[in-house]
Order: sequence, then C-alpha cells, then structure tokens
Amino acid sequence: MKEGTVEYIDADSGRTPSDNEKGTALAPKASYGNLPADPDAGLSDAEKARIDKKLKWRLDLKLIPWLCLLYLCSFLDRTNIGNAKLDGLTVDLGIGTNAGLYNAALSIFFVSYSLSEPLTNILLKRLRPSIFLPSIMILWGIVMTTMGLCTTAGGLMAARFFLGLAEAGLFPGVNYYLSCWYKRSEFGIRAAIFFSAAAVAGSFGGLLAAAINLMSGIGGKGGWAWIFILEGLATFLIGIISFWMVHDFPDDAKFLSSDDRARVIRRLKFDDQSSAEHEEFKMEYFWAAVKDWKTVSTLVHVAWSLLISSSGTAL
Repeated sequence: MKEGTVEYIDADSGRTPSDNEKGTALAPKASYGNLPADPDAGLSDAEKARIDKKLKWRLDLKLIPWLCLLYLCSFLDRTNIGNAKLDGLTVDLGIGTNAGLYNAALSIFFVSYSLSEPLTNILLKRLRPSIFLPSIMILWGIVMTTMGLCTTAGGLMAARFFLGLAEAGLFPGVNYYLSCWYKRSEFGIRAAIFFSAAAVAGSFGGLLAAAINLMSGIGGKGGWAWIFILEGLATFLIGIISFWMVHDFPDDAKFLSSDDRARVIRRLKFDDQSSAEHEEFKMEYFWAAVKDWKTVSTLVHVAWSLLISSSGTAL
C-alpha cells in the first residue's frame, strides 16, 4: 500500500476487496480540522474491521430503537384522528356529515408541518439533540392531550395546526442526527428502519384505539376524546424520558469512551462528511439550500407524498 493512503476492508464480512473493488482514500485534508489521534494505530486491518463492526453495533443499539419509538409516537398521534372519527368525533364536535370541514382539519396539519419543517434543523444545530428532540415531543404531547378537550370544530383545527408545528422537527432532525453518526453507505438502512416505525404504528393503532374506546362515558367524555388524551399523555411521558435516552453528537456523547468518540469522528471525516466537524450554522448555508432547485423540488415531492399517504391512513 502506498504511503499516505488508507485501505479499507468490508467491516461486516471481514473480506479484503479485490483490486477492482479496492478504494483508497487520501490522508486527512487540512480542511478536516483537528483529526483525533487514531486509537487503533498499529493494529491489523482485520482487527480494525472487528472493532469497527462492534462500534456500529453499539451505535445501533443505543440510537436506533429509541428514535424509532419517537417516530412511532409521532405517526400514531397524527393519524389517530381517523380512529377518533369512528368513535364519535364528528358527531360530538358538530361536524356531522360535513366532509369538507373534517378534511380541512386533516389537511391543516400538513400546512404548519410543511412550512416549519425546513427551519427545524436550524434549531437542532443551535440546541443539542438531547434538548431539541425531547422538547418538541413534549410540546406535541401537550397539544395531542388538549385535542381531547376540544368542543368545536374550530378548536380541533387549531390543535391540528399546532400539532403539525410541533411534530415538524422530528423527521428531518433525526435524519440529520443520524448523518452525524453514520457514513453515507450506512445511513440508508438506518433511516429506513427509523421510517418503518410508521408501519408499526399503523398496524396496532386501530387495536389501541378500540381498547381505549371502552372508556367512553368516563368523565363525561366520548371514546374519541380518551384516544387523544391517553395517547397524548403517553407521548408526553416518553418525551420526558427522552432527555436521558437521546444522546448528543459524537464529539460529546456520554455513552462512548474517548477512543470510541475518536473512531466515530475519524470514520466520518474519512467519508468526507462535513457533519463530522459539527460546524456552526451560518445563514449563507440556509439561503444556498433554499435557492437550490433540488431542495425545492424535493420539498414539494415529500410534502405531497406525506399528504397523500398520511391522509389516506387517517381516513
């Protein structure tokens, strides 16, 4: 191997790539900043691969399950209005057979969600993940609980608007957060597992709502109200616990040793990820992204896809 190059092997299989597959990376550039010292200097490639595989497995166990739980709560809370409708929501709020009014209550969620979503990662970068993600979860848990106290269609629409405002930061925030921990080649499968929590929520949301509906009449409230109240309270409690379960960026993650922190940062920088630098936010980055046609087209596509899929689930 030539001096000044780093040779990689497949950490999952332990197989050394063939000449056609083999890739070399230049030694760290000056633009990488202060690269941590290599804690595995002097080890063989096979030993480094084993350490790297154990590190990824530890990250997966620490990060992915709880993030999936957060998104499960998010999707459950935004779509439970469909179950509430079956349990008397439209009758008690005077919506009746006015499909337009009910559909407006569904859709207004995505108005605030789409408008605030691009701005949420700014807050995530200014705050820490262990503060930002639990905080927005507590907020939407409160909003969800108040939906069970609504007595008019206007109150329901207002609650749905603020629910979209509070939930908007979770999905883009978690995707950015994961990019600060994993290489590009590893990110896709983790993001897919995170997103799959929506399917899990859809699989048992109806059963949960049916069980809660048995409380209809308690406290003078219909079953639909208890769906919102109990699921909102559960979200609120999970948000509180998340202050201890959501970890910060790799450079100050408490569950990693100093050697593991160095390994995570080094592997990201060798993957040429700017997120490894934990750079400060600058408005010029924001405007550059806003003016990029790819950002606008992707935003429209994602917003439309979410509107169609989630509205269909709620209906």
